[in-house]
Amino acid sequence: MTRTKLERNVLLQPYLKWAGGKRQLLPEIRKYLPKKYNTYYEPFVGAGAVLFDLQPSRLVINDVNIELINTYKIIKSKDGVEALINLLKEHNSQHSKEYFYMIRDEDRKDDYKNKSDVEKAARLIYLNKTCFNGLFRVNSQGQFNVPFGNYKNPKIVNDIVIKAVHKYLNSADSFITNQDFEEVLKTAKKGDFIYLDPPYDPVSDTSSFTGYSLNGFSKEDQLRLRDMCVELDKRGCKFLLSNSATPFIKDIYNEKGFNIKTVSAKRNINSVASKRGKIDEVLVMNYVNEEKP
Repeated sequence: MTRTKLERNVLLQPYLKWAGGKRQLLPEIRKYLPKKYNTYYEPFVGAGAVLFDLQPSRLVINDVNIELINTYKIIKSKDGVEALINLLKEHNSQHSKEYFYMIRDEDRKDDYKNKSDVEKAARLIYLNKTCFNGLFRVNSQGQFNVPFGNYKNPKIVNDIVIKAVHKYLNSADSFITNQDFEEVLKTAKKGDFIYLDPPYDPVSDTSSFTGYSLNGFSKEDQLRLRDMCVELDKRGCKFLLSNSATPFIKDIYNEKGFNIKTVSAKRNINSVASKRGKIDEVLVMNYVNEEKP
């Protein structure tokens, strides 16, 4: 069975800024998307640039970041989305450098665990829109530690986009979860399509972005993901994977005979301004002749 297309929503786009987001790479990714598939899986969904561009009618999205996944669940819920927008308006009305650090420091207090899911979702979105470079980074205690962004007019309340995401997640057959990628992909079967956008293999010893989750994503995790791609291929699934064009990544997928395309992507999120710009990445897939003119 192939997917039934939903009516395309032109308002649908990421509601967060995200390190490694795929907006800049979308023109390349579109070239290699399968023409037909059943359920769409995205185990490392992040801000969802590919998801919201593709707009599949059946989807399973996941991320190891529990705070991030909480925002998706709140936006999908009928009562949660309105409460979220109202809380974001409150944050917007009080926004200042001092207010930012007060909200940022909430997860350093014992009563943070007593906050509601919608309060936590509003906090994450507020901090994401107002912190430096839109990063999500936590320290070894799991506390958000990105400094103030000092933007003149940050777009804290984008209710049009949030409502578009709410409508889409409820119009589609959508399942949202917070697990390890291996657990999520246990249910993927023949005819399904999986887009994989893991934390990238660092291009140097100093470039690793490890603060996204407490556990990071190691070379062993990259190999575990590669082995999962082999398993998906055996099941008759199609997968497309993005990663940095390091010798390690190219070697581990080359040795399994997968199709590898090198593409250039623009990166705007980096703490060092001189390191922002075009860098080589790879798209790895287990199919050929899918490129669209």
